[in-house]
Amino acid sequence: MTNIKNIGNFAKESADKLGIRKFDIYGSSADSSSVQVDQGKQKQVKASNLSGITVRVWNENNTMGITTTTDLDARGLELALKTAYEASFFGIKENIPDFSPEAELPIEGKPEKLVPQVPISELLKRLLIAEKNVVSAHPAIKSVPYNALSQQKISRFYLNSKGAMRAESHSLASIYLYSKTEQEGKKPRSAGAFRISTSLDDLDINGCIQETVDKTISHLNYKKAQSGRYTVVFSPDAFLSLLGAFSNLFNAQNILDKQSLSVPDDIGKQIASPLLSINDNTLHPSNISAEAFDSEGTPTRKVSLIENGVLSSFLHSAGTAKRMNAKLTGNANIGAKVTVSPNFYHVFAGKAAEQELSLETAENIILIDDLQALHAGVKSLQGSFSLPFDGWIINKGVKTSIDSATVAGDFKELLKSIIFIEKEEELTPGGICPRVWAEGLSITGE
Repeated sequence: MTNIKNIGNFAKESADKLGIRKFDIYGSSADSSSVQVDQGKQKQVKASNLSGITVRVWNENNTMGITTTTDLDARGLELALKTAYEASFFGIKENIPDFSPEAELPIEGKPEKLVPQVPISELLKRLLIAEKNVVSAHPAIKSVPYNALSQQKISRFYLNSKGAMRAESHSLASIYLYSKTEQEGKKPRSAGAFRISTSLDDLDINGCIQETVDKTISHLNYKKAQSGRYTVVFSPDAFLSLLGAFSNLFNAQNILDKQSLSVPDDIGKQIASPLLSINDNTLHPSNISAEAFDSEGTPTRKVSLIENGVLSSFLHSAGTAKRMNAKLTGNANIGAKVTVSPNFYHVFAGKAAEQELSLETAENIILIDDLQALHAGVKSLQGSFSLPFDGWIINKGVKTSIDSATVAGDFKELLKSIIFIEKEEELTPGGICPRVWAEGLSITGE
């Protein structure tokens, strides 16, 4: 991306020329390449370099206009400022967004782990080997229909007319493998795994292969689940999927829009089992793609959302924090309307459970590995869900794959029904989380 100081200088010169006194700019660029393979051959190769900025301008009446552009030279910036200024006279008159009061606060510098990108031929070579290793691991595994190996270099910046200026960059590499079996007289079975790291050389491709193979083999012998109520153990990925689907619970903008399961007065109320604690913490050491500031320039931080089952905070932008008389949290996304979203969940045990539970000794419980069809099976404003899943019935350590079944319940009731949270945490795309045990969930076998 063009040097941030050059963009700042271009913007200031253009703003002075146009008589604009108040503006801010958020920008990002992503240089990425990815490959997919199919049956030992190249299937798809993608390479892209996407850059863009969002420009906000406030006029003399303090109403705001906004525009976006991919043209980052002096002429492009001048046109963007002019367009946003013209749009500002049609801007909203209530709850007008403003600069974050923390946009100029210093940020603790973190080392930028920028890694040179490898040639696409190297990505293809490694993914072809990974596909071959999965397929050759067991006679029943016939293909890896969904797969991807990708690398990215991401840069972001924020600046405003008061002098705020900050930027950061980082590199990412990730792999996804999802296998499929074919056996005579049996249904096809599938399983997948994901890994992420700062570079291709550090990416645990072998671990991804092994997890995919192990899960797939564990699904070969399956049986129907009896419908009824069960103690359910959610994998880290499954629990975080549900948490993400009901993130309006913590979202201050959703709450102000009355599109949430929470109301402002819920802070301090017991909404979950005292065994559960949840932070939003993009700065967690395990987060490969940590971001030091949001798109309003507010520094990100650890935010305690649930502490020993008690709702302790909401996620805020500068605007929602002002309206709710709360502290900023660094969760804003600027756009035509400023939105709020979680950064990186960290789920962990709150109060200690009365007894340790173990898959080795538990009887007739269900371990859910992967929840599906969240777009269709979640009613986020009602709190209810009914979702097909991949998983196993576990009896004293013996795992038997479930043919096909759905799990249904109410998310707020689920939070209260948690009976154990394991110690060992796992990194997933949505955060870091251990396995979570909850009792009395409705399972329907098909």
